[in-house]
Amino acid sequence: MTERIGVNTLSQFVSMCAVAVAVALTTAPGAAAAAPAKKKATASKTVRSAAKPRTVVVRRGGTSTRMAVARVAPAAVEAARPSFGQLYGLHETSDALDLKSSVALVLDQDTDEVLLSKNSQAVLPIASITKLMTALVVSEAGLPHDEWLTVTDEDIDTEKGSRSRLKVGTQLTRGEMLHLALMSSENRAAHALGRHYPGGLPAFVAAMNRKAVELKMRDTHFNDPTGLSSQNQSSARDLATLVKAAYQVPLIRELSTSPEHAVAVGDRQLQYRTTNNLVLNPHWEIGLQKTGYIAEAGRCLVMQARLAGRKLIMVFLDSAGKYSRLGDAERVRRWLTEASGGSAISPVSTHLPRY
Repeated sequence: MTERIGVNTLSQFVSMCAVAVAVALTTAPGAAAAAPAKKKATASKTVRSAAKPRTVVVRRGGTSTRMAVARVAPAAVEAARPSFGQLYGLHETSDALDLKSSVALVLDQDTDEVLLSKNSQAVLPIASITKLMTALVVSEAGLPHDEWLTVTDEDIDTEKGSRSRLKVGTQLTRGEMLHLALMSSENRAAHALGRHYPGGLPAFVAAMNRKAVELKMRDTHFNDPTGLSSQNQSSARDLATLVKAAYQVPLIRELSTSPEHAVAVGDRQLQYRTTNNLVLNPHWEIGLQKTGYIAEAGRCLVMQARLAGRKLIMVFLDSAGKYSRLGDAERVRRWLTEASGGSAISPVSTHLPRY
């Protein structure tokens, strides 16, 4: 857009522009009310528009000068919240495999030999890895899997505001809820499982913590059955213990490694898929798995898998990047596969000093 402006000096012109912008922002009818609703949809367009300068013509005496004036830039987008691992400086730890997870542990399921350890003593939020303990408590309770459970308002996530395709009023069997919680990390399903436990949700969470004590998971605490709470925390060593215990339950092995599952909700079929694409990878023989993510925890993954002729338990916590936890698992697989062709595998161990 080109405008002709008669001013004596450049400084006067700049001052006039600033006043005009301020007046426009404070007097535009409905601007303040409309902005929040359109902010997300038009953010990229706003940035591009702000980067493109306006062309104006400044008249000084009998001459005109054409000049570009930058538009007022919008406020910077708020940076993503750092994970606990980032706040603790765990990502500063380097390792021989260049893992993107700040915490990692690989051990032999049968002998407990540690093949790889990186900050495995750190206690961090574990996100939906929690659902393995949820499944373990449900399984050991001996509750009927064909009993119908109903999703209610109580199952809506008020912690993180996450979405769910299980609308309030949805009825599924306990077995189907367990399937969706393990395979697709369905939060409302996991919450409903805890709420329908004898004694309700408080009794269920208490049972989760009792089981952790029984398994000697000394660095572990649970606050809810979904993992949406950042107060659900554990260490890689404790989670390896949890994976080993959950692996003893055939149903948890089966449901956690299921690639997809459809459930009937009224007259509709809802198709769910695994959150771990390694389950579909022919290079992997996975016996149990669970993924997890909340901002405080970063990307997490635990698995039981057969690699290099051994049953291994793998734990990756606080991985930065959407696919980096799977990439870390692949790095470990290649390392173990290559090492198994030669001499004995040399354990890798890296830790930050305690603080």
